Amino acid sequence: MAELPKIISVDDHVVEPAHVWQEYLPQKFKADGPRVERRGIGDMKHIGGGTYQQSFDPDGQPADCWVFGDLVYIHKRHVAAVGYSRDEMTMTPMTYDEMRPGCYEPKARIADQEVNHVEASLCFPSFPRFCGQTFTEHPDRDMGLACVEAYNNWMVEEWCGDSNGALIPLIIVPLWDAELAAKEVRRNAERGVHAVTFSEIPPHLGLPSIHSGFWDPFLRACEETETTINMHIGSSSRMPATSPDAPVAVAASLSFNNSMASLSDWLFSGKLVQFPKLTLAYSEGQIGWLPYILERVDDVWREHRAWGEVKDLIPETPSSYYYRNVYGCFFRDRHGLVAIDEVGEDNITFETDYPHTDSTWPETKQVAEKLVEGLSDEQIYKAMRGNAIRMLHLDLDRDVETTIGVKRQAALDLLGD
Repeated sequence: MAELPKIISVDDHVVEPAHVWQEYLPQKFKADGPRVERRGIGDMKHIGGGTYQQSFDPDGQPADCWVFGDLVYIHKRHVAAVGYSRDEMTMTPMTYDEMRPGCYEPKARIADQEVNHVEASLCFPSFPRFCGQTFTEHPDRDMGLACVEAYNNWMVEEWCGDSNGALIPLIIVPLWDAELAAKEVRRNAERGVHAVTFSEIPPHLGLPSIHSGFWDPFLRACEETETTINMHIGSSSRMPATSPDAPVAVAASLSFNNSMASLSDWLFSGKLVQFPKLTLAYSEGQIGWLPYILERVDDVWREHRAWGEVKDLIPETPSSYYYRNVYGCFFRDRHGLVAIDEVGEDNITFETDYPHTDSTWPETKQVAEKLVEGLSDEQIYKAMRGNAIRMLHLDLDRDVETTIGVKRQAALDLLGD
């Protein structure tokens, strides 16, 4: 194998610095907008999704907390875990002073990327949660919209602004209104943004399903602006679990289940027929499960499409829409790479998950090199950066991408035949 190409990570996270909403909100919203307070923490237990059972004690361990109306979000070590040993990556309350600066400061993040063999990174939110549902849950829609716009302005202008492409903007949208969401996609597309985060399973958030037609203005805007819809595990504020008393490790092991359910939903929704140039990306879901679900949805389509209510909705095998429109993402999934012919070498991207407990930082290069043993140089290039460049419309590697793009189109044409 040649030298591993510099990585483009399509799933990392940013811990928003304390000034974001107090600086970027319009003046009339600042007094009631999100702010950071240092509080003593009593007890804290993860209930599921983005929900915690917590209490406060002035004499307890100090932590920096986002305060927004009745919501208090405590910074925790397992969210800002880089720099700690595996056994120290606990649900421990923490302050910004205890975090590695790369969690929240763009220049420090780029420096950490450099030592990790990473050229560019797409970062999901923390306090707004993975698809911005924190602001959808706020009762004041004007405040919610102002917070969404403030976050996006900070993301584009400050987090990514001086990074020279090392930090790739990922926006959130007002999920309660598809027309407003479409407007926000178009506003940011005008300044070069090609990625938006969205819920893997919107009904879990009390929102309409993708089958309903509600989201069509948003989907149309994404298609027309070449904005990729990125769906992170847990962006439905619900993780698969077997029982309330099961260890969190059970839910962590089953986390891909959300991506699998979401992909099945999309492939049978007809939305990839209605919007044929729409691009979907699954973040942190891994890829080893893809061969079976693609086999299964095609079998259901062939054998059960009449009573399964998709005979007139899905004219081609569901897997054909996956290969054309969908990207998976991996970082520890050797099994998925063994099945690369079925997963699709044009459909996989790589991530480092900085700064979460799953992160491979600062050993990502070594981890990746071991994972891709036995793949061709072209397959490695695609997995480490080429597919991410195409997925996110990055202005990189144009000559290489043109050559590979011609080959990919030929393969898709054969698939269509």
